Amino acid sequence: MTTGDPGIPIWARPEPGSRRPRFTREQIASVALGIADREGFDAVTMRRVASELGAGTMSLYHYVRSRDDLVALMDDALMAEALVPPGELPTGWRDALIAVARRTRAALVGHPWALVALQSSQFGPSAMRHFEQSLAAVDDTGLAPAAKFELLSLVDDYVFGNVLHASEARVRMKVAGSNPEIVSAMIEFGLAQLRTGEFPHMSALLGDADPRDRASAPGPAMDEKSLNDQFERGLQAVLDGATSRMGMASADADTHALDHRSADPSP
Repeated sequence: MTTGDPGIPIWARPEPGSRRPRFTREQIASVALGIADREGFDAVTMRRVASELGAGTMSLYHYVRSRDDLVALMDDALMAEALVPPGELPTGWRDALIAVARRTRAALVGHPWALVALQSSQFGPSAMRHFEQSLAAVDDTGLAPAAKFELLSLVDDYVFGNVLHASEARVRMKVAGSNPEIVSAMIEFGLAQLRTGEFPHMSALLGDADPRDRASAPGPAMDEKSLNDQFERGLQAVLDGATSRMGMASADADTHALDHRSADPSP
């Protein structure tokens, strides 16, 4: 293949050769991410991105040859957000993994559509840097290469699952805020189902609490602080389990107790 072959990944092709290109790949990716964040991934088209850039669609093809290339740029920009800044990766595998997990979650929470929409995107340089950083985080675990990969996969699975659940919770909060009549109707339906006696464990969990009262109802709260705190507690539990099962050395458990004042999940 030559560098002009559209089958070559965008990263292996040079950017347009003009001395001062009108647009950079970073600008194009930023515009595309903004459209997806505001209107959803399906709204991202070559025509729409070109319009927001103030360019013609055919002009955009000079920089990005296909929507697949555009998606690759979006994914790479998101993965760049997931990187712990240079020089800020902590020493010690556990603290380093926590930093990587927090940063990854923050990037995905900022673009909740990406977990599903970007699954088939090209593996770009920022994704490679993220993986390299993750490997650096587990370098002193003493684990064999396969076990290191298993540990990273375990943490990724937890982060991705948490992002999906948190996204669902945010949608529910948005619905509750904008459609109180629908929420009220759903609660009445649920209470009617509980009165049938077919859900004894749910009835026992609810007890005498009024599900309309968030303060007295059991179950996890869904405000942003609570969602962040749940993530931190779960991450500590995952790492505790990994430490035990994989036989890794770890500092005293008190060292890793959650301090919400210092745990900032934002990039």
